Amino acid sequence: MKLGFLGAARQVTGSSYFVEAGGLRCLVDCGLYQERSFLDRNWDPFPVPPGDLDFVLLTHAHLDHSGLLPRLVHDGFSGTVLTTAATADLVSIALMDAAAIQEEDAAFKRRRHAREGRTVDHPVVPLYTTEDVQATMPLVEEVGYDSPFRLSDALSVRFRDAGHILGSAMIEVTVRSDGDTRTIVFSGDIGQWDMPFVRDPSLFDAADYIVMESTYGDREHEDPGRIGDLLAGIIRETAAAGGNVVIPTFAIERAQDLMFHLSRLAYDKAIPALPVYLDSPMAREVTLAFERHDEFFDEEARRLFAAGRNPFRFPGLTIVRTPEESKAINESRGPAVIMAGSGMITGGRIKHHLARNIGRPESTILFVGYQARETLGRQILEGAGEVRILGQTLPVRARVTKINGFSAHADRRGLDRWLDGFKRPPRRLFVTHGDADVSAKFAERVRQERRWTVEHPEYREIWDLD
Repeated sequence: MKLGFLGAARQVTGSSYFVEAGGLRCLVDCGLYQERSFLDRNWDPFPVPPGDLDFVLLTHAHLDHSGLLPRLVHDGFSGTVLTTAATADLVSIALMDAAAIQEEDAAFKRRRHAREGRTVDHPVVPLYTTEDVQATMPLVEEVGYDSPFRLSDALSVRFRDAGHILGSAMIEVTVRSDGDTRTIVFSGDIGQWDMPFVRDPSLFDAADYIVMESTYGDREHEDPGRIGDLLAGIIRETAAAGGNVVIPTFAIERAQDLMFHLSRLAYDKAIPALPVYLDSPMAREVTLAFERHDEFFDEEARRLFAAGRNPFRFPGLTIVRTPEESKAINESRGPAVIMAGSGMITGGRIKHHLARNIGRPESTILFVGYQARETLGRQILEGAGEVRILGQTLPVRARVTKINGFSAHADRRGLDRWLDGFKRPPRRLFVTHGDADVSAKFAERVRQERRWTVEHPEYREIWDLD
């Protein structure tokens, strides 16, 4: 049995793990790299020939876990992608949006190069196209939570609710050989407890090997109960100054969580009556998918809908559809809340709204999600005096702030709570999906406090678990 770390090793994005066991070769996730210094990896040949893979086991629809699937298919993968019904719906939206953005960005760069008279060594082409996504989706097969799914006589998998985003999963791989049984648990992204829409993360009693994320392994979030108060305060202060609250928004889960909190504030009149824009075609499609998959909701969300307080239809909310409607936002006067993708400002409409607002002292740039190192979002959050947006160098004069409690990731306490579920130590715990210093600190803390055998694998490191 072999386990390989093909991404998210000493970094946050690009999640991908290789499992060879029971006569099969599988990937757990196939994620896009989003840190600038690692972007070239998106173009590298896959470490494992795609045509040799039998399955991809997909934990959830975020692009850092799913975003290279169309390229894998383009390069020869023709096996099966297993995931939950909600993830299958969401990943179709996410991948099609990602392909469209890549096609648009490539076309924009080609036009800019032509205007500037620049020559380049290689033609500017998208990483993959909408046609590649269309070829990917027929390979997706849906599985339910909690029931074992047999891949072969020797290999089975079980998907458990990760509590991260709608349809997200932890995956337990069971290998049987010569009368011996071993299990590997892949945590995926572990969610927080008591969050809107999603159920609490699943706990496991035992595993021989654990591959665990550590995104927030060095810090603790604000109390989720304070999110509404913090958000209301930022909106009231910015509105009083005459500015806009601009929120880089992940279209999957974060946009819906924001609407959940904003709807409460609007219904309770805790914020001024002002326009709230969700300017993301993808977030609109994801919101519709949420409504299609209400069987995944937790009890709190079900009660809200039953009481007629639909968080996706509240006073002042406009869900923007067309590019013309998006441009019109910048022509409107008066304070507004503007949510737009992408969440780490790696592309999409958020860049246009930032370009209009980042130089305005009366406006606020509010971050509500993790910003990977070397992304534009991380530069702004860490206090850059000026940034480059859409080919322009712009001064940062707007107020910049963050609410950590929105995160769909468990913090240090939540990660510990998840580990507490295991009644005995694993043979090995592999710590991944965190900035190198964060994951190293988390790994060392677990070693010291629990006396477990903990590894901090490097990119493309392969372990023979036999």
